[in-house]
Amino acid sequence: MSVFQAILCGLIYYTGNGNILGGYGYYTAYRPLVAGFLTGCILGDPVTGTVIGGTINLMYIGAISAGGALASDMCLAGIVGTAVGITSGLAPEAAMAVAVPIGLLGTLLWFGRLTVDTIFVRGAEKMVAKGQTDKIWIMDFLLPQLMLLVVTVVPCALACYFGAQYIEGFLNMLGSTVLSALITIGGMMPALGVAITLKFIFKGDARVFFLLGFLMTAYLSLGMTAVGFFSVCIVLIYMQVTKNKEVGVNG
Repeated sequence: MSVFQAILCGLIYYTGNGNILGGYGYYTAYRPLVAGFLTGCILGDPVTGTVIGGTINLMYIGAISAGGALASDMCLAGIVGTAVGITSGLAPEAAMAVAVPIGLLGTLLWFGRLTVDTIFVRGAEKMVAKGQTDKIWIMDFLLPQLMLLVVTVVPCALACYFGAQYIEGFLNMLGSTVLSALITIGGMMPALGVAITLKFIFKGDARVFFLLGFLMTAYLSLGMTAVGFFSVCIVLIYMQVTKNKEVGVNG
């Protein structure tokens, strides 16, 4: 693998984690199946890349990131696992085994990035306090994206270029204590995410819909698909009633 190819693999990782595609990168390039295909295209073997990426994707088929928690970084695992599998001639199953520690290493980047991003929030708040609303985009977009570019492209490119043995050595160097602490911190993040969500739900009329959804799930035994369709209908009715009420008042 050349340095240029490694950098391109890093850019795939950046695309999957960033908002450069309007958020769609998380639903495309972030998934090992797509990431494996793109990595295979870079290395000249898209078929093998798709097979390896799809195999790795099986481990994360039901994975979610609730409240910002991340058990394993599927995007980094898909890209580096596919790259190592193709360049080393590994079978898809062997590449999947290599991807496991890589995904664990990706959580360090994930939690580190979320922690540093809080600095930009404070910077934006200071700009608002000073009335510099025209410069908020610097803290809201420019600096976070530049930092994301560095913390995604550089480690992913190095991992693809040097291979899996260096990654496993780095994990062993950190030791179980550091990894356990990071995993514990990550386990606390779902609670924080749920708390923030509930804070906004229990404002105004939104709490009624929250309780209605709970009752539909708990007492009617409806699945998520049915609750979703009912929710869409209720929201449309609510919007129509609210709109007619505003027209009546203004009229």
